[in-house]
Amino acid sequence: MANIENRKFIALDISGKNYLSWVLDVKLHLSAKKLRHTIDEDNAASNEERAIALIFLRHHIDDGLKYEYLTVENPLELWQNINDRFEHLKAVVLLKALND
Repeated sequence: MANIENRKFIALDISGKNYLSWVLDVKLHLSAKKLRHTIDEDNAASNEERAIALIFLRHHIDDGLKYEYLTVENPLELWQNINDRFEHLKAVVLLKALND
């Protein structure tokens, strides 16, 4: 229960149903922590910055996703893996919004 209380926002669900809002929340929070660059291509983040960003990302994903990406040690790689997995949901949500 304490784990939930320490989260800054709702963790990414394993189904991806909250992916769009999660992406925005992550980007905003990493920007506020001056760590947004850790999920950008060809960044020059320090090992400490990468570790802090990775901890933050892992803290805000479903436990099932944590186990699936257990060996990922770079926040950029984790970000890309999650993006590859759920990016298609943007098109689905946007298409549904246009049709409503």
